[in-house]
Amino acid sequence: MTVESQSQELNPREKRPLDLKGAESTSGEPRFSPLVDIWESDECLTVVADMPGVAADGLSVNLHENVLTILGKVAEESQGRKLLSQEFETGDYYRQFALSELIDQAKIKASMKDGVLILTLPKQAPAQPRKIEVVSE
Repeated sequence: MTVESQSQELNPREKRPLDLKGAESTSGEPRFSPLVDIWESDECLTVVADMPGVAADGLSVNLHENVLTILGKVAEESQGRKLLSQEFETGDYYRQFALSELIDQAKIKASMKDGVLILTLPKQAPAQPRKIEVVSE
């Protein structure tokens, strides 16, 4: 596989807060690891991440030293209402993936719709055979 999760295996699991021992958070809200599906074709890998409550302007996707980081900020609930019952936790999302040299990092694309992030990670084009001209000096 050409994309690896740095901190967790890519297996289905329930939504649960990340264990961020030693890490600091300014919001005080829990952070969750978004669940992802990863698809592979001959041309690219496609990562689909569920991030309910995150709008496109609350999303940050960064690439640094072959590590792709996804950070999604959940919009605050509207004020003026009193919470009577809560069956699920809300919080921000955070996930990192280590990228291999097979990914063309300059061509990564991201789109967000209805709380679903879609990342397209194009594969490097294989070297094509060619004739190299020799010039005399």
